[in-house]
Amino acid sequence: MTDGRKRGNSAVYAGSFDPVTNGHLDIIRRGLELFDRLVVAVAKNPAKRPLFTLEERMDMIRKAVGDEPRLTVDAFDGLLVEYAQKRGINVLIRGLRAMSDFEYEFQMALMNRRLNREIDTIFLMTGFRWFYVSSSIIKEAAMFGGTVEGLVPDFVAEKLRERLAGGGS
Repeated sequence: MTDGRKRGNSAVYAGSFDPVTNGHLDIIRRGLELFDRLVVAVAKNPAKRPLFTLEERMDMIRKAVGDEPRLTVDAFDGLLVEYAQKRGINVLIRGLRAMSDFEYEFQMALMNRRLNREIDTIFLMTGFRWFYVSSSIIKEAAMFGGTVEGLVPDFVAEKLRERLAGGGS
């Protein structure tokens, strides 16, 4: 049943996390149930204009997760498969919410597989409570004064209020 490749017991969960949501935290928690070690890799994507700096996004994840020795928060740019290979990790975790996520993520998984056949992608469905939650929707709701409490950690909701009220950038 094996093709001779040894699977490590580590995985990478990558994204922009701008900001981290309870849906992201659900995937992180479940990733830690499946793997001994999880790297949450925050993308430095110059094509996107994040609301929070790379350092702020990494700090928010660390604060939301707390003291978890099996979790590393890191940043990367370039190809995710190259980052994973440099870290000696051959499993990528991708979170899914809806069919539209699957279509995009399936294309990305196939391209990653073409770029590096040693790296596999596993998909985790987010918990049903977070099925409609995305960082983009959170930012948009907060921008127009909507409440995001319960969808993001409380301190993230506060940071959103401060940032969108002009309280720092």
